[in-house]
Amino acid sequence: MITIRRSEERGHAKQDWIESYYTFSFASYYDPAHMGFRSLRVLNDDRIAAGRGFGAHAHRDMEILTYVLDGSLTHRDSMGQIQTFGENTIQVMSAGTGVIHSEFNGSEREAGHFLQIWIEPAVADVEPSYQQIAFDPGEKRGRFRLLAAPTGSNHTGAAAIHASIHQDAFIYAAELGPGENLRQTLAPGRHAWVQVARGNVAIHGEANRELLKEGDAAAFSEEREVSFTGEPGGSEFLFFDLA
Repeated sequence: MITIRRSEERGHAKQDWIESYYTFSFASYYDPAHMGFRSLRVLNDDRIAAGRGFGAHAHRDMEILTYVLDGSLTHRDSMGQIQTFGENTIQVMSAGTGVIHSEFNGSEREAGHFLQIWIEPAVADVEPSYQQIAFDPGEKRGRFRLLAAPTGSNHTGAAAIHASIHQDAFIYAAELGPGENLRQTLAPGRHAWVQVARGNVAIHGEANRELLKEGDAAAFSEEREVSFTGEPGGSEFLFFDLA
């Protein structure tokens, strides 16, 4: 079964320094039909003005991932981390027993575009931790690049370094040029979420073909294989393999 979540159906909020689209209920946007998918709880598409951002605030018991689409982000936290990172980097903060952090656009001149992802952890009260892993953009061109996988997992399909999270979830990024194809098999009992970061991509289930544009998403349950075809202009998307 494939369920499509169109970009224009998402929650939307705009202030003088930030414009956000909420795939799932968040902040002032509440929709009981869209509270998350499996362990994926938050997927926010944020555009933040130059030099602006979120001041110090607290989290606990959440795996918080940030993926930069344009620009850079500056992160500070109570663990002593002060980091600025840009595209082709996955940042993961395990909030665990509690952490305070701030996030600001790393540029004083240009707006930034970011995806913020929250994954509900399988265990509570872990020691807070921070990971930041950069990769060559070629690693996601025409193939899946693993960004994060369960802590302690032996994921034999991943030759590259990836972040660890406290949940049975695998997160990938991929770019497809026009006409390029990718396939991904889902093990029995697994589910998937696809989020289009930019461009357009066609997805294929057992009996369905759907065109997804930037900001669109699709949930997959009881599908054994999903295939993707890049449309004119190409596409970048995230793929979540979830228990």
